[in-house]
Amino acid sequence: MDVEASASPAAPAKEEEKAAPPDAGEAEWKAPAAMMLVQLFTTGMVLLSKVSIGGGMFVLALLAYRSLFGAAFILPFALIQERGKWKEMDWNATGWIFLNAFIGYAVPMSLYYYGLHDTTASYAIIFLNIIPLTTFILSFVLRVEALHIRTMAGLLKITGVLLSVGGTMIMSLYKGKILHLWNPIINHHSEEHADVASHQLRGTILLAGSSFMFACWYLIQSKVLKVYPYKYWSSMATCLVGGFQTALAGVILRRDTSSWKIGWDINLVTIVYSGALATAAKYSLNSWAVAKKGPSYPPMFSPLSVVFTVVLGSIFIGDDITIGSLIGTVLVIVGTYVFLWAKANELPDEK
Repeated sequence: MDVEASASPAAPAKEEEKAAPPDAGEAEWKAPAAMMLVQLFTTGMVLLSKVSIGGGMFVLALLAYRSLFGAAFILPFALIQERGKWKEMDWNATGWIFLNAFIGYAVPMSLYYYGLHDTTASYAIIFLNIIPLTTFILSFVLRVEALHIRTMAGLLKITGVLLSVGGTMIMSLYKGKILHLWNPIINHHSEEHADVASHQLRGTILLAGSSFMFACWYLIQSKVLKVYPYKYWSSMATCLVGGFQTALAGVILRRDTSSWKIGWDINLVTIVYSGALATAAKYSLNSWAVAKKGPSYPPMFSPLSVVFTVVLGSIFIGDDITIGSLIGTVLVIVGTYVFLWAKANELPDEK
């Protein structure tokens, strides 16, 4: 495409430039709208999962069904966009995809959902947003990425990390006054709130472990794309393998059939929503935004999910909004934005 464009006459090039602004203007509002939808999809997944898990659904069953539904929703995109590329999946690629599913889905999502069970949705969503920071720290420790402390970008990245970690610690250790702004649509039992309060530390450890595993997963992604550079088939296979991995672990831990039954209830809504919107639609919108705006664009909207979850979690499921949670949330959002902005604007020779 670039070669053809450079070989075109001057007149058509001018016509192309005149035609470009409408498309660019259209993308200007479509891109942020798409990214806001992605964050709403993430928020909905966390809130629905919290209700399902709190209602007694077996975590590994939820993960297995969600992953298999996600594979089913991504499959049409793979068949259309990457037709016939499944034939190029050799044993080497299969091995990396198996590892990809284990490190990038089965383990971190299990830790995350069990941590979500022990905490609140508005608290757990924070740990999804600090994954880029965790990845940066791990990359620095492993010397994959330089710190560049003498540059403005390096200083801002350190500042972002400190603000986000500090905000997370404030949310975990300091509650303060509870703000009763409205009555929740779904009333949770007081026993559940007491159970959450008593297991806050355990939930924090599980959520931190989940973020660490996700950071490890990002570091092996480049290897997976090198051995098998087809995103849709790779994602579909990863979802499929991750579903079987969590199903196998679930069968080993719980063999009673009642743990695996799905009715026409909130559990089914959670599974279908997670597979269709929080997996397939989210992946498609992110891929479109990366193609239009570059890889640093989607993460810039991640902090919005924190705001959405704090507000909607309080409205729908009665998560407490406290002074500590507000202060911590603001620090995490500011820190994440500072870090992502510095990461997106650092000079090529600094990387």
